[in-house]
Amino acid sequence: MAANLQHVRARAPTSRVWAVVKANAYGHGLASACEGFSGADGLALIEFDHAARLRALGWSGPMLMLEGAFDAEDVRSAAHLGAALVVHSDHHLQWITAYRGPPLDLWIKVDTGMNRLGFAPSELAGVHATLKALSTVSRLSMMTHFADAEREGGTDTPCARFDQAAAGLPGWQSLANSGAVLCAPQTHRDWVRPGIMLYGATPMEHQSAADLGLRATMSLRSELIAVRQVQTGEGVGYGSTFVADRPMRLGIVACGYADGYPRRAPTGTPIEVDGVRTRTIGRVSMDMITVDLGPIPQAQVGASVELWGDRVPIDLVAAHAGTIGYELMCGLATRVPVHIVRG
Repeated sequence: MAANLQHVRARAPTSRVWAVVKANAYGHGLASACEGFSGADGLALIEFDHAARLRALGWSGPMLMLEGAFDAEDVRSAAHLGAALVVHSDHHLQWITAYRGPPLDLWIKVDTGMNRLGFAPSELAGVHATLKALSTVSRLSMMTHFADAEREGGTDTPCARFDQAAAGLPGWQSLANSGAVLCAPQTHRDWVRPGIMLYGATPMEHQSAADLGLRATMSLRSELIAVRQVQTGEGVGYGSTFVADRPMRLGIVACGYADGYPRRAPTGTPIEVDGVRTRTIGRVSMDMITVDLGPIPQAQVGASVELWGDRVPIDLVAAHAGTIGYELMCGLATRVPVHIVRG
């Protein structure tokens, strides 16, 4: 995690870094985030209870609540936690205007094409003036979020919309997510907000994390708990979705969709046994996965298995399952034992 943060700094050397730690730091845990991203300028997240947890863990730096307040009480909570709030709706303006308490650090969000959250570019100047006039606002900044940062030219139009709307308005600016950090240096501005790249996965459709110089931060590992021999014509697993076309030696891995491995991963999804790449066979079960031991004739019960990690990229597994690495990271089940590796 620390190495990937340094990679962000190398890509955006003049920007401060919000390390995005929403969704329990993409499944890695808030304690790991505090340690791995201790060199970040700030942590960005959504969950107010997690923000309180970060303070309890010792994080004393800036925090940014990416979806802002969910009710009026959250405005007061942000002030208590010393967290900055994103402002993206008229409800936010009403709650903040009515608020009485310690000064707030606010980020106005502009919708430049994502069509999800934020004020229209034409509204930015008015919102900025309204908030700037409040005695309860200590700092006012501006941000947007890109829908197509990984696509060539995908930030051009949104960036132009933002710049036109923000022209002449004082305050920090934050535009770049992971894709823009990697592909669009003109968007780096005062703060960048990397997420998935910090966790060693790629936001790019046609470039791997390794190609981008990123290191995997999560390895899902298990071992073989049984070895089976099947004959030609025999089915494997629920629904017999795989039928052997020859005699085969198969291994049973202690992991399944109850652990967070995607049930929709088809036959052929890459997996590694005893350091050798092979493939899954048949349907993923709740607690078990079947693998082809043809390339690893020496494999026996107890052989180590990497489902994703340093050698089997999480993005590759996700692509076979028709999803993205983000979902697999965030979906790791609570029953999976977690071991933190340092140094």
